Amino acid sequence: MTTQTERSLVLVKPDGFERGLTGEVLGRIETKGYVLVALDIFTPDRDRLAEHYAEHEGKPFYAPLVDFMSSGPVTAVVIEGQRCIEGFRALAGATDPTAALPGTIRGDLGRDWGQQVQANIVHGSDSPESAAREIGIWFPDL
Repeated sequence: MTTQTERSLVLVKPDGFERGLTGEVLGRIETKGYVLVALDIFTPDRDRLAEHYAEHEGKPFYAPLVDFMSSGPVTAVVIEGQRCIEGFRALAGATDPTAALPGTIRGDLGRDWGQQVQANIVHGSDSPESAAREIGIWFPDL
């Protein structure tokens, strides 16, 4: 356990943006007490997504995931706070929105849409190393 201030990348994915859930997600982040350090809204290009998802290249879900993530606008956010990586991942809930607990973003707002990839509203960095790498991809000037 660390008491050091961390930063994490949070993405409101195209499904969350399209459904108008960005404000709800940001509200939950701020209610939790994390600080929004940077925010941008845009449709990511395939090069950025290839860099972000490089560890998944060659896996069966890679191409559909890149297609999904480039299908519309995302809200990219850098958050900051004590243990915010772990905290946001708990706030987001399980990757599978059907299995995500009530009270979490995915548990309250997500569901299985029967698509080739899991449209699960948000992404959050899973470690300090991933956060540093991902923030560099999405916010290179930060």
